[in-house]
Amino acid sequence: MKTFITWTDELSVGIEEIDEQHKVLVGMINRMHDAISQRHGSEVVEGILNELAEYTRIHFAVEESLMRILNFPGYEEHHDLHEELTQQIVELQKKIAAGKHAIGFELMHFLKVWLSKHIMEEDMQYSGFFLAAGANPQLGKRSWVKRLWSSIHG
Repeated sequence: MKTFITWTDELSVGIEEIDEQHKVLVGMINRMHDAISQRHGSEVVEGILNELAEYTRIHFAVEESLMRILNFPGYEEHHDLHEELTQQIVELQKKIAAGKHAIGFELMHFLKVWLSKHIMEEDMQYSGFFLAAGANPQLGKRSWVKRLWSSIHG
């Protein structure tokens, strides 16, 4: 099976904790693509979308907490983007749950563009600021969000 989104250094913000969280999002989108490609039931794909929505909220909370702690000047704009993206996912969830939106490659295209565009255009704006403010670019151990997510979702 061909990978839908391949993680590359181009997607890296240079802060391993955040990159690891982005990789989880990429993995979820790839799982959804595989499920659609292999014609798994809509319940399977809807479950992955719900998981993606939940993880995205956690990830956005981490980014925004760092922005507030480090006094990032673009916090308000970035927060508004997160709110907009979260709302788009909620709307997709509602449409899919109501049977008004096909779960298919249109959804996958949206997710791929959303993830890559958000990381490469928006998240890159805080990367240098975080590093200059003393953010550690390397993890000493496995991502704490990954550990938390694994403990909740196995």
